[in-house]
Amino acid sequence: MAKSRRQFLAVTSAGLLGAAATRISKAQDLTKMPPGSPSAFGAGPEVSVTTFAEAEKLVRVEMTAADRAQAAASWSKTMAGLYERRTGPRKIALESTLAPASRWDPILPGEKSWPSRSRFVRSSAEPSPLPANDEDIAFATVTQLSRWIESRKLTSERLTQIYLKRLKQFDPKLHCVITLTEQQALSQARQADQEIAAGKYRGPLHGIPFGVKDLLDTAGIPTTYGAEPFRNRVPAEDSIVVHRLYQAGGVLVAKLSLGALALNDVWFGGQTMNPWLPEEGASGSSAGPGAATAAGLVAFSIGSETGGSIVSPSMRCGITGLRPTYGRVPRTGAMTLCWSLDKLGPMTRGVEDTMLVLDAISGPDAGDVASVPSQLDFDATASVKGLRVGFFPGWMKVRPATEVDRAALETVEKVGMVPIEVSIPDWPYGSMSIILFAEGAAAFEDLTLSHDVDQLKAQVPDAWPNIFRQARFLSAVDFVQADRLRRKVATEMARLFAEVDLLLVPSLRDEMLTTTNFTGHPSLTLRAGFVEVEKARSDWAPDPNHPLPTFSPPRRVPHGVTLIGRLFDEGTLARAGLALERAFHVMGERPPGF
Repeated sequence: MAKSRRQFLAVTSAGLLGAAATRISKAQDLTKMPPGSPSAFGAGPEVSVTTFAEAEKLVRVEMTAADRAQAAASWSKTMAGLYERRTGPRKIALESTLAPASRWDPILPGEKSWPSRSRFVRSSAEPSPLPANDEDIAFATVTQLSRWIESRKLTSERLTQIYLKRLKQFDPKLHCVITLTEQQALSQARQADQEIAAGKYRGPLHGIPFGVKDLLDTAGIPTTYGAEPFRNRVPAEDSIVVHRLYQAGGVLVAKLSLGALALNDVWFGGQTMNPWLPEEGASGSSAGPGAATAAGLVAFSIGSETGGSIVSPSMRCGITGLRPTYGRVPRTGAMTLCWSLDKLGPMTRGVEDTMLVLDAISGPDAGDVASVPSQLDFDATASVKGLRVGFFPGWMKVRPATEVDRAALETVEKVGMVPIEVSIPDWPYGSMSIILFAEGAAAFEDLTLSHDVDQLKAQVPDAWPNIFRQARFLSAVDFVQADRLRRKVATEMARLFAEVDLLLVPSLRDEMLTTTNFTGHPSLTLRAGFVEVEKARSDWAPDPNHPLPTFSPPRRVPHGVTLIGRLFDEGTLARAGLALERAFHVMGERPPGF
């Protein structure tokens, strides 16, 4: 997504400056307007032939002199209704909870919906001995922690105390916590212990401490979106995902950082850092969930993705991130960036953990018109033999693919799955990003037009403030064409998944990261090995005035691969991921110093 944004910025920036310079501020006289003229045009800048000549540069079209003259003369009348909503005496506020009437449905007409049944089978129920030290307990998976709590080898209160202590100890180094919820967490933990002692065990998340990205509403607890204008925002109700985790017996220990308004890893408190390489950012926008989960500060976390915000920090921080199918997990009570793209999903230290969390948070809610009923078929004990895994031969030979990606492809065959070469057309997939830019600018229209967006720490060309401002000048025609391309791409993905059961791709390959976010396909990113880096990595465009740190000798960091699954077929995705996780043998290593 970052590459697509930069291409967009390069094309539009010069044109925007030109258009701004030619706007005429002379106000029209209300008394001279013909009877019946829309009141929205009683005042404001005139639109001239010159305005159109400059505006052509923004959308790369060319009009004749006669075309411009006719357009300028009739613009106010033709577009009256457009401006009446925003600037006229009958202007109307659009609540932040109000979704567009149009809705993206990832399932194409006539396409089969997976899976055909609901089933959930966990791995072996035999718990291992409880470690003697707190650090080993802190880095255990939810799968293991839940067995210790269920068998009463470990109390929720002790586990919560372990994570609260670690959050306080390591947050000054990572900047991953926005709000620590200590008192509530201890109260929830004690309640969980009392219920479990009374034989009222709710399931594998009962008594498990977790953190959520600070764009999920929590009643009475600040939910800041990581952005300066919202740092004092305290919602009255819990988001549906948080509510469902509470119902499952989960213990909220922290609201975790995100890049401001869900972009990259810089928020009003600073930059969230990678536990494996503290000189670089954790990546974003689910930066806090990525860093906290990797450093053993929470048992699991909830992140969100619009264009890579679960995949990227999961890969960089060496954890497991599941981006569910669009529509499986309701977003009620979560910050909206893009109605047709936003997804909420688990970030954990193991593949099976993602499914334990997904099972608890799935299901429709009336507050999210895009959420739908769906089934979940997962069996941790089932064989993966014969599963068809598609891969793109050319992508495996060039960056961002690494030796780890190529080795992962070999492992696919070793565990009994069948690698199959696939391809997709060479289309301009990045051009769909206009949908994200337009929806994001609409979601934060008031913030942008009031100039409160100017308060955000990041004001560089590839940050939201600039993109929201530029998006006011996007072509509605181009938006519709991008939406039509989206449907065409979805048809191509349906063809692809008729040939294979899942895909193995380099995690940050632009075409697939963009495509699957727009089509709504689920993805699972998991650590597959380690690579060496000579320079810190960043989500941001290079800044010559602030070069990134370099390392000599190179530094060793985890590297993750990504599996893409059929729509609503997260069970097969996780089953394959679990087989690969066991074969890779790399998840046990921890970031040094944590």
